[in-house]
Amino acid sequence: MIDFSIPAELVAERDRVRQFVIDKIVPFERDPRLTAHGPTDELRQELVELARAEKLLTVQAPEALGGRGLTHIEQAVIYEAAGWSTLGPIAMNCAAPDEGNMFLLSKIANPDQVERYLAPVIAGHQRSVFAMTEPDGAGSDPAQLATEAVFDGENFVVNGRKWLITGANGAKTWIIMAKLVEGPHLADAGLQPGPTLFLTDGDQPGIVIERTMNTMDRNYVAGHGVVRFDNLTLPTSALLGDTGQALRYAQLRLAPARLTHCMRWLGAAERAQSIAVEHARTRTAFGKPIGEHEGVSFMLADNEVALHQCRLTIWHACWLMDKGEKARHESSMAKSFVSEELFKVADRCVQVLGGIGISDETVVEMIFRDIRAFRLYDGPTEVHKYAIGRHVLRG
Repeated sequence: MIDFSIPAELVAERDRVRQFVIDKIVPFERDPRLTAHGPTDELRQELVELARAEKLLTVQAPEALGGRGLTHIEQAVIYEAAGWSTLGPIAMNCAAPDEGNMFLLSKIANPDQVERYLAPVIAGHQRSVFAMTEPDGAGSDPAQLATEAVFDGENFVVNGRKWLITGANGAKTWIIMAKLVEGPHLADAGLQPGPTLFLTDGDQPGIVIERTMNTMDRNYVAGHGVVRFDNLTLPTSALLGDTGQALRYAQLRLAPARLTHCMRWLGAAERAQSIAVEHARTRTAFGKPIGEHEGVSFMLADNEVALHQCRLTIWHACWLMDKGEKARHESSMAKSFVSEELFKVADRCVQVLGGIGISDETVVEMIFRDIRAFRLYDGPTEVHKYAIGRHVLRG
């Protein structure tokens, strides 16, 4: 049986989330603390407290850690509602990179690490980063990892450089990917070389924030940073999971994170469509509302079809994951398809709005810029298509 119905309780919670975002969060879209590099920490904390007051903070976290333990399908419904404003997921503490980092830490962190590094993020008291991408290659192809960690018999010493590290400035919980190099001390300790994850505090000596990059998107707190690890010295307790397993752990994080990106941006694209529709109803040209002209009505129709298709694609991948399947292939298809289609939706909304579409008279221009970047987040479309193509050829 195929059933696309949503339980009544989930519908009610979806509507409550959407109304919360409209009433309490949308007014902050004009706040000067929403800067060119995204919301400031001060604005984030104010938004988080609003969600906390409504008991809507970090609802996706496991029940044992204070959340509601939402299924992937439930996340899809709630995140779409939260995404009505790009500030909605930030307020509810389900935005990237924290949402994906919380998921990963809940799976592989030990109890001490959970208490020290994960619990404060779930509580909304601090932010986290996932430091993987590098200027010289590691990103879509993490096998090109150049940052190295050397074990000296007592500590790990990390050196290297990262960039496009979302939220680096001010984050307290750091997940760092580095290549653990072979050596006599490593072998003596029974540790395997290779890409490895480390967990540490953001104010640790040896973590140097060189600068915040100027990018076209501004939906993440503190933007994207360039970071240098300068003899960052970490104890063995900083190991996250097993040595040499970072690429496997990254895949554990990325498959659901791709989908949660899709969920949130679906909500933002819906918002853009609603603004374009209202404009098409009220703006007149050549003797009638512009929505009655075929050129405009067809764009709005294409948007409606795309939004529906994107939602169904997300739900299908979520359904598979809720059944216990990894759904790497399906999540990859969802990420590539949804990111491209939602960009077209946003682009058509700009076109329908005309001149004001490229201004900040509405949030459509911001959504357009942010969704353009979404085509790159968690793997550009071309990398996903490459993986999809290999899967197809393998039969």
